Parts: sequence; C-alpha cells; structure tokens
Amino acid sequence: MTVQDGTAKNVGGRLLGGVRSPQDVKRMSGEEVDLLAAEIRDFLVAKVSRTGGHLGPNLGVVELTLAMHRVFDSPRDRFLFDTGHQAYVHKMVTGRQEGFDRLRQRGGLSGYPSQAESEHDLIENSHASTALSYADGLAKAYALRGEARSVVALVGDGALTGGMCWEALNNIAAARNPLIIVVNDNGRSYSPTIGGLADHLSSLRLNPGYEKVLDTVKEALGSTPLVGKPMYEVLHAVKKGIKDAVAPQAMFEDLGIKYVGPVDGHDVAAVEGALRAAKNFGGPVIVHAVTRKGYGYRPAEEDEADCLHGPSSAFDVETGKLLAAPSVKWTHVFADELVAIADERPDVVGITAAMAEPTGIASLARKYPQRVYDVGIAEQHAATSAAGLALGGLHPVVAVYATFLNRAFDQVLLDVAMHRLPVTFVLDRAGITGPDGPSHYGIWDMSVFGAVPGLRIAAPRDAATLREELREAVAVDDGPTIIRFPTGAVAADLPALRRVGPVDVLAESARTDVLLVAVGAFGQLGMEVAARVAEQGYGVTVVDPRWVRPVPAELVTLAAGHRLVVTVEDGVRTGGVGDAVAKALRDAQVGVPLRDLGVPAAWHPHGSRAQLLTDLGLTAQDVARDVTGWISQLDGGTVEPVRLSTNGGRTTS
Repeated sequence: MTVQDGTAKNVGGRLLGGVRSPQDVKRMSGEEVDLLAAEIRDFLVAKVSRTGGHLGPNLGVVELTLAMHRVFDSPRDRFLFDTGHQAYVHKMVTGRQEGFDRLRQRGGLSGYPSQAESEHDLIENSHASTALSYADGLAKAYALRGEARSVVALVGDGALTGGMCWEALNNIAAARNPLIIVVNDNGRSYSPTIGGLADHLSSLRLNPGYEKVLDTVKEALGSTPLVGKPMYEVLHAVKKGIKDAVAPQAMFEDLGIKYVGPVDGHDVAAVEGALRAAKNFGGPVIVHAVTRKGYGYRPAEEDEADCLHGPSSAFDVETGKLLAAPSVKWTHVFADELVAIADERPDVVGITAAMAEPTGIASLARKYPQRVYDVGIAEQHAATSAAGLALGGLHPVVAVYATFLNRAFDQVLLDVAMHRLPVTFVLDRAGITGPDGPSHYGIWDMSVFGAVPGLRIAAPRDAATLREELREAVAVDDGPTIIRFPTGAVAADLPALRRVGPVDVLAESARTDVLLVAVGAFGQLGMEVAARVAEQGYGVTVVDPRWVRPVPAELVTLAAGHRLVVTVEDGVRTGGVGDAVAKALRDAQVGVPLRDLGVPAAWHPHGSRAQLLTDLGLTAQDVARDVTGWISQLDGGTVEPVRLSTNGGRTTS
C-alpha cells in the first residue's frame, strides 16, 4: 500500500519491520524492494505527521537511498548527504526505525545525520553545498592510505547552486579519485531551484527525446558490422554530438568528470544500474537522477510552495495541514512590514538564498516580482550582490536564517561594511531554535558580526518593535544593518515606560540596585525576573537596548546609576552583547560590576527551545536566583520588598 491517497497505512509493514541493516535490503528481490519503498513512505508520513520534520525531501529519495545501500557497503563505503535533512530513509535502513517516534525531540533521533547515533553517519553539518568538499578530501585520504573504499555524495540539485560545490568539482576532476556524486534532481531546494544550472537540468528533464535518441544511437552502434576503427570513431563522435546537443553533461565531462544519466530516480533497478557503472569506472562520476520531491504522498505533491518540505509540527495525514491553531509568527510580521515599506519606497528590494517562503521574502515577491532576487543556496553571493544593488542606488533587504549568514562573514565585512553600503540583513531563526539542532542554532550572529565596523544590530522584542526597527534599518544610508529575531509565535507586545535615546525602559523601581539588559525576545523574561527579584527587596530597572551594536551611550549612562549590571541574551556569551557592554563600561570608566548571561559557545543538542533554555539556566527562575545572589553579595543587610513600575498595568510588591 502507498500513501498516494493521503492516508498512511501498513506502517512498519512486513518488509520494513525486518530491515535492521543494509544487508537486509541487499537480500531482497526487485519486487520486494518496490514494496519496501511503499512501506517506507507510509512510515515516513505516519511518523513525521506526529513530530514534524523534513517530509518532502525524504519522500523523494526513497528509491535513491535503497539503491545506494544495495550497491555499496556502508559503513565501509561512506555516504555523505547534502543536505542532511534527506537522510531519514538512510536512518531507517541502518537500524534506527524505533527512534522515529521521538524524531527531533529530546533524547530522540536527530533530524540530520549524527555520528553519535550510528557508524553509518559521517558528517553532521546540515548546511548545503559542503558535501563535495568533504568527499574530495575523503577520497584523497583513502587514495593516500591505499584503501579501496567508495565515497558517495547524495547532493540535492539546489545544493549545486552553491559556490563551494563548483570549487569542489574543479578539484575532484583534477584529483581523478574514485568518487560518485548522485545529483538528486527534483528542481527544488526548499522552493523551485534557481539559477543557470537549474535551467540546464530542467531542459534535460523536459526533453522527451533524450533517452530515445541515445537508445537509437546505442542500437546503431551495436548492430554495425566491424568495419574498422575509423567507422567506430565516427559513430562514437555522432553519439557524443547528439548527447551534447540535448543534454548538459558536456559541462561536467569538460571538467573531466564522467556523466551518467538522466535516470528515473524512482526506479530502483535503473538507479542501481547507474550506480554500479559509476562504481566500476574508477574515477569521478556524476549520476544524474530525476526525482519528485514529496513523491507518493498527494498532499506533498500538490503543495506548490515547498512540497511539504518541513512541517514544523504535527499535521493531519489526510490533508497535510498542521494541527496546531495558526499563530502570528515573527516571519509573518516581517513579511507584512517589508511589503508595506516597499509600497512606500521603490528603492527597497529583497534578496534570499533559496528560502523565499521560510524567510517571508515570498510575500514581497508576490506583489513585486521584479524587485525580489532568489540567488539559490549562495549566501556569499547574496551579500556581495546586495552590495552591488546598493552601489546602484537601491536598498537591499537580505533575508536568511541567522545560522546561514555565518557563511558570508567576509562578504559582509569587506564587500558591504567597508564600503559603508546601506544593506539590511534580516536574520530569521536567531537564537536557540530547538528541534533542528546545533547546525541550525542562530546563536553566533551577535558575536560574529558585532566585530564588523559600522554595522548596526537590532533585536526586536515583539511585533511592534520588529516593525519599528525594520523601518529604522532601511532608513540607514551610511552602512549595513542587521535585524534578528527568533522562530515561532510572537509574544504579546510589551510597551515601554519611556525611551532614553534608543533604549526602552520596560520597568523600574525607586531602588536602583540592578540594571537588567534584556536583549530582544528576552524582554518578557526580564519583566518576570524583575518581579521575582523585587520580592527579595531589590530594585531592578529592565531595559531593552533595541539596537545592541554599537552599544548605545545612553545604556552606559543608565548603568552608571546602578549598583550592578546584568545582561541576558539569546546568543553566545563570548563576544556577545554582554562582552560589548562590559567594554563600553570600561571605555567610559564606569566601574559598575557586570554579569553576563547567555548561551555557552558549545554544540548544544536538539530539543525544544523551552527545554534547552532550561538546561542553559535562561529561565526567569534561574536568572532571578542568579541576580538575587549577585546583588546580595554587594549588600550584607536585609532589605524590604519594593514596588515595581511597568507599562503593562501590573505592579509587584
């Protein structure tokens, strides 16, 4: 049975239940493998419908993954997934089916390959366009060590829009080591794949005469009498000429990389044949497999936006719709405000890196399609292209996930900031995001980009401040800006009591014991901490700096009027906002002690955001306990509870 009709049946079927290692798949007949593929799709839909996860990509690679495990011998032969979110079927084949009940949850399976889970997983980095570089180095290492082991990289065609892939291909061709690159060509990354290479692959997919022409030539070669080497060479040249006329494989073969395909990526036998030929070739080979993202599950196939790429939570199996009630997301607020700004300013344009829907840029594209540029999975190019747009008199808004802008640090530093260009980078999924794990945590941005001269960084605390700070950012005309916000639903608006320069004062009391600097979405946490600390007799002033880099002078002035400064941020402590405020206090010769709370610079496991913040001691209870302990060390006497003033109609005594 399949899930084509939108239902998940036969979950954990007879064949799938017997698969504990790749050897079990190798022993199956062709008919059994086809049935196994159907059972796997049922299993995927049933499990991911309960936990959320990357559904569409994995539905599309079922047969590819089975064929890979039937032809090669993992873990001796190494599989590299680019990106890692298409490794669910690989996990099932390598004995991890039971873990799917807690997929992407605390203590359960990671949504990406994980060395801690299995010897069959090698690389954990889930950022796109890296696998070919890993593969190049790995193949060189095996060659140098004299080890006869295959290296197989399964690369989504969207990943081939990234520059690293082409740098790697150049070196792979030069090294001539045995290495198989399986291009999973579904015409999409998250959304339809963008760029010249994508157009080449599309032309190949859409050319119905391709295989027919090749078959005709093959038959002609096979039936021609042996009339000597010259005739053979002529026929071979004709064959190659026809192939070059209808397909882009010449692009790869000119690099020195053998090309095989296209093959039907949902035909296990066809893929196996191509992989065996590639394995026996003895050099670098590209196997071009054409697949459909979301294949076999009607709601995914009919989802035009992203083929149910990654449902964030549980969904209805019949319809593919999320079960949770819709809420206003940070991304939605940004998208709406950007369109409103674009209505007023024709110079504002949008850029994204293959993530128009997830980052909200798609809203701008729907209204102003000529003013949005999706550059593919190429964050470095996005940043420098934005610099060019700014040089041309426009104000680009570059929307990416916070973790992905790390890849373009040099471009932001030297191509944008050094030229003092007005480019706004909007970082979605900033801070601890939860289920996707350490490669997706946007905890580095305030530390990494805080070192860039002339770059301003804003961290809104709610929808109102996101709208306000986005407008302030696009009004800056003498340098770059960053707006960063977390994932998920936006908290209720938190009005300020008053504003001191750019700094919002959220709460204050008659006593000025502690200045609590609550960065961005931690504004509400700061309010809860102040109320708890007030119960112990200490007065807390809660401020939101709004613009955290550079540190506002007004924040230093406020700090000078308190006995202790505490910063709390959803980013790494090393080089973060706390470090920046401490330096600003030192430079101004303000001797008030400072304590900084944030995320340790480490690889934190996947789990819910709430679980991780609890582990990190970034809850109201934990922070209040820390603050009370620190200020009590400065005050040996007993103090009475104080009243806390806020703009939310609440007072605590």
